Amino acid sequence: MRALADNENARKRFERDRREAEQYGGSKLARDMLPVYDSLRRALDHTTPEQRSVAGAVLEGVELTLRELQNVFAKHGITVISPKQGDTFDPNQHQAMFEAPVPGTKSGQIIEVMAEGFLLHDRLLRPAQVGVSSFTG
Repeated sequence: MRALADNENARKRFERDRREAEQYGGSKLARDMLPVYDSLRRALDHTTPEQRSVAGAVLEGVELTLRELQNVFAKHGITVISPKQGDTFDPNQHQAMFEAPVPGTKSGQIIEVMAEGFLLHDRLLRPAQVGVSSFTG
């Protein structure tokens, strides 16, 4: 009986380990791809209308590349954490890069988003990097 129970436990453990390896085995590669996403996002976020009129085709290529990267992320269970100004700081998903006393905000509110965060299924790949209000007035 004991041998059967041990065998069953080993089988369950193997199955659990296999599922985890399947879901989270690519986390190192995924983490290494995040700066590529950041660079593409930054390039698009900081273009001026003049740059769009001069280099529209290039920027369209950057947009298509970013969209394809987002599709690959979605296919492999990577989701973006996109906090907004005014959201409440969550230490489970956000990393406070600085605190500043900003009038008109509550302590613990996000006042600036420097980088988006990412989840791989239910695990944090990288927290969103944010600035947080410390205003107590």
